[in-house]
Amino acid sequence: MTQTELKEFLDKKAQQYNNRNFIDSDPVQIPHLFTKKEDIEIAGFLAATISWGKRPMIIKNCLLMMDLLGNTPFDFVMHHTEENLEKLTDFKHRTFNGIDLQFFIKSLKNIYTNHGGLEQIFANNISNNSLQPAIHEFKKVFFEIPHPARTTKHVSDPFKGSAAKRINMFLRWMVRQDKLGVDLGVWKNISPSYLSCPLDVHTGNVGRKLGLITRKQNDAKALLELDINLRKLDKKDPVKYDFALFGLGVFEGF
Repeated sequence: MTQTELKEFLDKKAQQYNNRNFIDSDPVQIPHLFTKKEDIEIAGFLAATISWGKRPMIIKNCLLMMDLLGNTPFDFVMHHTEENLEKLTDFKHRTFNGIDLQFFIKSLKNIYTNHGGLEQIFANNISNNSLQPAIHEFKKVFFEIPHPARTTKHVSDPFKGSAAKRINMFLRWMVRQDKLGVDLGVWKNISPSYLSCPLDVHTGNVGRKLGLITRKQNDAKALLELDINLRKLDKKDPVKYDFALFGLGVFEGF
């Protein structure tokens, strides 16, 4: 395929999958349950954090998590008591457990109380036209308060070689404002041009077959390669192609 043919193909596939039907089987449905900005971003961050494994189980556990937070995540974060946190003890999704969830709640309170909220941290730390440095800075802020050592593995760091798939997915949800109904676009101070594709086994495999990635591992270097090539196709909104790559891999077995 020429680059023009590749762009036409991926534009068509992105349009095919970037619609509200996508929500029914995807964790993005969790932040869609809310209307308040802070509820949306906290629900989205927590849902993205446990988005690995089979999607029906992810969604089931996301809904359980929201229920444990009284379906008012921002209010729970800001006004929780130790007794409230105790009720989170038995939560578990794969290796993410109640200890991790309790710390996440405490850290989010610190972020909203002392750092202006989630959006502010990311918006303040963009560099080289990328949000990857901002993810690195976010992790430092997230764990600036006393924390269990085990919990640090649940927030990825691109500067340590991670593709940071789940945080990049969260950022896509918050930043993209295409009005097609999937991504929520509640963050107005960050351009979609800075986003990186959530790189996982599906997008990685399809990306290699299409010549967008040559590196074998799904790591930070592969993500940079994918970023460069997707920006050639659409520099203003490169991660719209996440829908194309993911859809081709998951739904079409490409």
